[in-house]
Amino acid sequence: MAKNIQIGPSTWGIRNTFQSLMALLVAFVLIATISMTEESGRWLQDLFASGNDGNCNYFSGRWIYDNHSSPEYDGRRCPYMSDQFACEKFGRTDMSYLNWRWQPDQCDLPSFNATALLENLRNKRLVYVGDSLNRNLWISMLCMVEWSIPPEFKSFYRNGSKFTFEATEYNATIEFDWAPLLVESNSDNPINHLLPDRFVRIQAIEKHARPWSDADILVFNSYLWWRRSKMKALWGEFDSPEGIYKEVEMPRCYEMALQTWSNWLEIHVNRSKTRVFWVSMSPTHELGEEWGKQKGQNCYGEKEPIFEEGYWGSGSDPEMMRIVEAALDRLRNIGFDIQMLNITQLAEYRKDGHPSIYRKFWHLPTDEQLSEPASYSDCTHWCLPGVPDTWNQILYARILHI
Repeated sequence: MAKNIQIGPSTWGIRNTFQSLMALLVAFVLIATISMTEESGRWLQDLFASGNDGNCNYFSGRWIYDNHSSPEYDGRRCPYMSDQFACEKFGRTDMSYLNWRWQPDQCDLPSFNATALLENLRNKRLVYVGDSLNRNLWISMLCMVEWSIPPEFKSFYRNGSKFTFEATEYNATIEFDWAPLLVESNSDNPINHLLPDRFVRIQAIEKHARPWSDADILVFNSYLWWRRSKMKALWGEFDSPEGIYKEVEMPRCYEMALQTWSNWLEIHVNRSKTRVFWVSMSPTHELGEEWGKQKGQNCYGEKEPIFEEGYWGSGSDPEMMRIVEAALDRLRNIGFDIQMLNITQLAEYRKDGHPSIYRKFWHLPTDEQLSEPASYSDCTHWCLPGVPDTWNQILYARILHI
């Protein structure tokens, strides 16, 4: 007579144990994913709150329409205005974008006072360094202060890639140094720099950096020129046959450039004298579908901000922002007075603030482009007067510690 072999209980026990382990594993993965998502959200919140003056976070707030407010200057009368940002001059008639005022959540942004800033800058150098977005910001600052100075007490001159406005009565300068990638590159000519094959000397910065060493306030930016999958990096001299070229993935190449930048500051800048600011990435508004428009539309024709709280477009890269914050933390840890001007979120809302077609273009649009204005609209830079004036208003508050 055959024996009945009972295997059921032990087999089911193994199966139940396996299923329990799988359930625990799935639960762990879910918890870890939620934790990482929450951590990422907390990181962004912490980043936007970093560097506050006292209890005021100037970077968290909303745009309020205020038809009683007016710009700090008349762009048509500013002698330093660039045709790249002069939207009214080039035909923009919907001027309501000038009436949007940034209102922080927990405080008021101090009113800008040109004389107070110039007094603070007496016998000092304020130097903006970076790409055309920092040039946008620099011209904004010139227009915000120059009207308060009699013509005989101000001057303007250029030396290579360096542009200088001097308020002679105050012995103060407000300068711009064209260095779009911070490290040396083949795009360092301030006029002719749009080249098909871009590369950087990833460990070389001295050519740009020499004038920075005795500045009192440095305002850096560098982001949009790095927005590509790879960058060709050079170890060696530009024209040397011994130079080594290598394509480096992003954002690793960006991180290497910031390491070169921070190393130079550590060695050459007097941290007890010089204050350093970093302007976070300036958003673009190229993809209208991201705020509810049809595909193919962009900032062209936009007349009001985005009202969705926390809106973040695909043109802004949180990973690259993390890399910047890590570089700034390293400098803070060795005693630098360095702050991030975290303008990204407040600018994300302002799809209406770009020049679009209302600027001078170095190459005339074709008939085909003219029939489709969105095809050649500038949704990267900003009209002046406009959004960068708010960034300078925040910089002003930081410089004067108000």
